[in-house]
Amino acid sequence: MLKIHNTLSKQKEEFTPLQPGKVNMYVCGMTVYDLCHVGHARVMVVFDVVTRYLRAVGYDVTYVRNITDIDDKIIKRAAENGESITALTERYIDEMHKDAEALGVLRPDLEPKATESMNEMLAMIETLIDKGLAYKADNGDVYYDVSEFADYGKLSGRDVNELRAGERVAVNEAKTDPLDFVLWKAAKADEPAWDSPWGRGRPGWHIECSAMSAHCLGEHFDIHGGGQDLQFPHHENEIAQSEGAHGCQSVNYWMHNGFVRIDDEKMSKSLGNFFTVREVLANYPAEAVRYFILSSHYRSPLNYSEDQLEQAKAALTRFYTSLRDIEPQSDVDWHNDEEFASRFKEAMDDDFNTALALSVMADVRQALNKALEQGDDKAGYYAGLLLSFGDVLGLFQQDADAFLVGDVDSDDEATEIDALVAERDQARADKNWARADEIRDQLTDRGIVLEDSAGKTSWRRR
Repeated sequence: MLKIHNTLSKQKEEFTPLQPGKVNMYVCGMTVYDLCHVGHARVMVVFDVVTRYLRAVGYDVTYVRNITDIDDKIIKRAAENGESITALTERYIDEMHKDAEALGVLRPDLEPKATESMNEMLAMIETLIDKGLAYKADNGDVYYDVSEFADYGKLSGRDVNELRAGERVAVNEAKTDPLDFVLWKAAKADEPAWDSPWGRGRPGWHIECSAMSAHCLGEHFDIHGGGQDLQFPHHENEIAQSEGAHGCQSVNYWMHNGFVRIDDEKMSKSLGNFFTVREVLANYPAEAVRYFILSSHYRSPLNYSEDQLEQAKAALTRFYTSLRDIEPQSDVDWHNDEEFASRFKEAMDDDFNTALALSVMADVRQALNKALEQGDDKAGYYAGLLLSFGDVLGLFQQDADAFLVGDVDSDDEATEIDALVAERDQARADKNWARADEIRDQLTDRGIVLEDSAGKTSWRRR
């Protein structure tokens, strides 16, 4: 039985979808004004694996991940660049998709944009006003009245009175309460604006997700995900908006992945301590970055460092080395495995514990290596099982040779290296150890690693 840690209840709960066999999931996506950083990559990879696993165990999943393509940061960056907001956001949407594809992240089923969901947002704001949960202030903005929602704070566990005391210095005089948050911002000069019953303006950030999730998945759905930093105020405000408007529970299971940290600080653009996905992929294979993300439980902090990435790359290299010279059995279905599948499923059913699942896969790799050494016909089965598990985690999606050898400058270079490896093999057979060592040193200087196993020599990039 799959159990998910529900941020709302602060404990693991057995997963029971609203509709048998069907899962509806919404995840907060990117604000598209810059390249994605490693924190964004973690969100994309984590919920990609959640989707893959749910589908692998038989659920029909509708996965929605939104795009915020209008907000203060976007307006500011477009002005700095001297370009239109549409040009800016469309460019970074394309770049986001490139990063996601490189990391093996499948496209969500639906990817609504804020600018294309204006009618849904306006309708929800009108409903909240009609119910006495929102009001138009003297400055033209529309605010949610937090005092009218009794359950405010139930997701984050924050005390409303303490929050109110902490906000007293920053009270906006247009609000009736310092905790009230904006639903609609009155138009400002030189900023994009849309017509509304309260005058021209644009939506606040929080209303976007409430409106888009309800439009795509209904007023009550199964899973809502996002980064830990969104628990408060974004997701807390979503609950207030959605449940206030619809009069029912909006989400059954809230999932939040942990921060990516550098030197004990959260990686973020606002702190200026972030690495873009593009920067990391210039130095490490994309699949190694994915492996690095999955090597920690999604709710744990993920400590970013080159050492951690090197360890992930080395671990992935060991898997691909084992898979290199074996023809995998093509019809292996991990559900039918009697040796490892129960442990793999137990790990994933325990709140998607990918770190433990990877350790099970390491045991499969050891079984594969042992079968190869002993000439056991079961080697092909173990290789197929590894690939079957890998499909669930989005790993081992490349040909082993392609991963290990990497890019070569030309076919001639690969032929030359192959010839030197063959010459070294012959030198060793002739007991010409000096020449064999000379060739190894020559290839090492070129960044080529030779691996001798079971009477064969293979090579890969360092």
